[in-house]
Amino acid sequence: MRHILSVLVDNHPGVLRKVASLFSRRGYNIDSLVVSETENTEISRMTIAVHGDEDILEQVIKQLDKLVDVIKIEDITNKPTVSKQLLMIKVSADWKTRIDIITLMDVFRARIVHIGKESLIVEATGEQSKIDAIIETLQPFGILELVKTGTVAMLREVEE
Repeated sequence: MRHILSVLVDNHPGVLRKVASLFSRRGYNIDSLVVSETENTEISRMTIAVHGDEDILEQVIKQLDKLVDVIKIEDITNKPTVSKQLLMIKVSADWKTRIDIITLMDVFRARIVHIGKESLIVEATGEQSKIDAIIETLQPFGILELVKTGTVAMLREVEE
């Protein structure tokens, strides 16, 4: 199962290395990792996606909790969240296929951010399933280059 952890850490050099090496030493693979400063410049939020069963998740959380720089760890896997990824993808596009690509990307609410002589660059945000669908849709045109962020997630406000 894919788990999403929201980890607040001290915002200073070396923290990312400590977290990454913790996963590496234990033989756990990080599916995605996004780190950025929070509203408090002294704190960063790491959104970590990792595959594993409950035992692996428990071990990951225990090991993270031992790190001095870790302030708070929250497993947000089954909580109400808003989660997104960013995709930028360069696709082969001649004059004949350009309109087809633009029309398809409108369906996904993706934006064309660059038009070259023989390619287009598409930008899209969304949940992993949407990003995967865009990639699959564009494959027949010829993907020249692809980059995407990991998952970023934030808990929704829960009405009680």
